[in-house]
Amino acid sequence: MGFMAIKAGRRRIDGAAFEKRVLMIASGLAGIGVAAGDAVALLMRNDTCFLEATFAIQHLGAYAVPLNWHCKADELLYIIEDCAAKILIVHADLLRGLRPRLPDMIAVIAVATPDHIAEAFRVPHESRGVPAGLRAWDRWIDEQTPMQAPTQPAPESLIYTSGTTGSPKGVRRKAQTSEQAILGEIMRARVFGIGAGARVLVAAPLYHTAPNLFASRAIRKGELLVLPPRFDPEGLLQHIERHAMTHLYAVPTMFARMLNLPERMRRRYDLSSLSFVLHAGGPCPPAVKRAMIEWLGPIINEYYGSTEHGPLSFSTSADWLARPGTVGRAAPSATISIQNDTGLQLPPGEVGEVLGHNAACSDFTYLHREGARAELQRGDLLMTGDLGYLDADGYLFLCDRKRDMVISGGVNIYPAEIESVLMEHDGVADCVVFGIPHPEFGEAVMAIVEPQHERQLDPEMIRVFLAGRLASYKVPARIEVRQGLPREESGKIRKRLLRDPYWQGAGRTI
Repeated sequence: MGFMAIKAGRRRIDGAAFEKRVLMIASGLAGIGVAAGDAVALLMRNDTCFLEATFAIQHLGAYAVPLNWHCKADELLYIIEDCAAKILIVHADLLRGLRPRLPDMIAVIAVATPDHIAEAFRVPHESRGVPAGLRAWDRWIDEQTPMQAPTQPAPESLIYTSGTTGSPKGVRRKAQTSEQAILGEIMRARVFGIGAGARVLVAAPLYHTAPNLFASRAIRKGELLVLPPRFDPEGLLQHIERHAMTHLYAVPTMFARMLNLPERMRRRYDLSSLSFVLHAGGPCPPAVKRAMIEWLGPIINEYYGSTEHGPLSFSTSADWLARPGTVGRAAPSATISIQNDTGLQLPPGEVGEVLGHNAACSDFTYLHREGARAELQRGDLLMTGDLGYLDADGYLFLCDRKRDMVISGGVNIYPAEIESVLMEHDGVADCVVFGIPHPEFGEAVMAIVEPQHERQLDPEMIRVFLAGRLASYKVPARIEVRQGLPREESGKIRKRLLRDPYWQGAGRTI
């Protein structure tokens, strides 16, 4: 690690201090019993402690398991128990409602919620401090002696991603081979663009794979990493100007919100230091992407991939302007194939399922679900569940998702999970959930509910019902109640017939 500093709020930690704290944390975790192959859960917002913990856990050869702090207690507990986490490291305010339900065997290390995060999320003062009886992060670290043992071979990650059935799956990667490490360095240099002197800004949540990797790359290769507590459009511009940021990771929703700022406000800030902007996490509306390129110049880059596949394709601004809508050509070490349902490779221009593999990424399994991993395999490639085509020059265009996943604001949302919860309502006879176009988030979640005979359902009451059972971002933005939903002969709801009218005139189907 050769970086100079990480800045989060009013706290700035230089590289030497960061490395010392990582070794002290590793020593402390080992003292509690963490060893290679164990899991440590992280429930924190974007903060230096998230990255300190991640690097310390990896130093031990253990798995750092980031948790989505938007999730409800039931969702968090499922992951904590599924990965058999030995320790939970958590911002103090996020313990509310969770602590009494934690497994007895898990140790908790609480981080006092920093003022800048508390202010950004309006955390009351009484919820910011470490509860009595728990290890307090900074005090606990001060009691440790830096570990002298060599770094263990570190597994790349154990990150949970929701499955199409709605229950999260742990994507557990094996350690990289020496060849994969070399290929991975070439791939990351191209896709992330971060090298010596890079000043990197990450405002997307670190519990997501892409911003997590982007931030980790900044620590290993860059000069400065800045972590705002949450995304704020004007605040982002202020950070870019104030710290002369050169690299930015974003999702399309952030672009839309930045473009919604008044023109005079956008012109107020000097953004000339920016040289590389990377976006992923869902489709970017063409008008939004074109406007971003016109505003910031040809520095907007995109990659397409997933937690399971890693980066599969990469597109520069020049690529996109020459072929609007493309997500680029195969990334370094990646292979992309378009196939029909029988596994036949399709010619350029013909739509089929996108399959891919990146040789720079170590292999993975689904924790406790090896069979689910095998279902993705087709020869040397893995199915993505996306539909698309390659043009004659090998540029990939996505058309639709074979599975019905919705990507809203860069977050993957699975309709099957929401439909399952809706069916728990005693007034719901049947339902269907899908994505509809949204100018800011790319997609929004919509639910159409068929009521039980002679029952009157109020959409707002359904929303309240869901809000108590699902993370807020999974609650449909739009809910309609309809009698007599269209069905196949088999009785299955014709989802496409209900979904398609909302996409007419959108200029895209995903």
